[in-house]
Amino acid sequence: MASILHVDSSPRGDRSKSRKLAKEFMAAWQNLHPDDVITYRDLKQTPVPHVTEDWIVACFAPPEALNPEMAEVLKFSDDLVDEFLAAERCVFSVPMYNFSIPSNFKAYIDQVIRVGRTFTEEDGRVKGLASNKKVLFITSRGAEFGVGSPYEGWDCQEPALRCAFQFMGVTDIQFIHANGLDMGDEARKRALDEAQSKIQELVSSW
Repeated sequence: MASILHVDSSPRGDRSKSRKLAKEFMAAWQNLHPDDVITYRDLKQTPVPHVTEDWIVACFAPPEALNPEMAEVLKFSDDLVDEFLAAERCVFSVPMYNFSIPSNFKAYIDQVIRVGRTFTEEDGRVKGLASNKKVLFITSRGAEFGVGSPYEGWDCQEPALRCAFQFMGVTDIQFIHANGLDMGDEARKRALDEAQSKIQELVSSW
């Protein structure tokens, strides 16, 4: 029995392709692993607050200086970190916005990357504290970003996600991209078919 964290970030609700694909993955996974414990978070229903100056002060305060007001400022962040650290596997559905990630998922990352919780510094070097965890990103993109495409080299989404989670110590990171969703019906169908095929491949081996 494993613990799975499933986070949806698209604001589009039922029209979201990234949500739909993640839902398909989770349904297939639960069919194979019915006893696994699933924790679900919808960033549309429960928006993540952006970092503030008060948050920064509380985050970097030494434990003995953390007063009740500071603890309250960090409570939402603490909940997100606890969920993330408790999960053995994480499934994040993340649409591409303007070549990168939507602001709500950036806010999520900012709340989860926490000194003393998901990373620490030892002898001037950063050490991630969220190792021994598998992370899967399921993305939706309007265009193609592969070699030879008009937007080759414009993909800032996957590198940003890899860097943020590797910083926290995650080494097992996988992606299922649905590319070209805004390039006509044929391209959309091909992209979704390919993503669904990858879901079926991965769900049996992840």
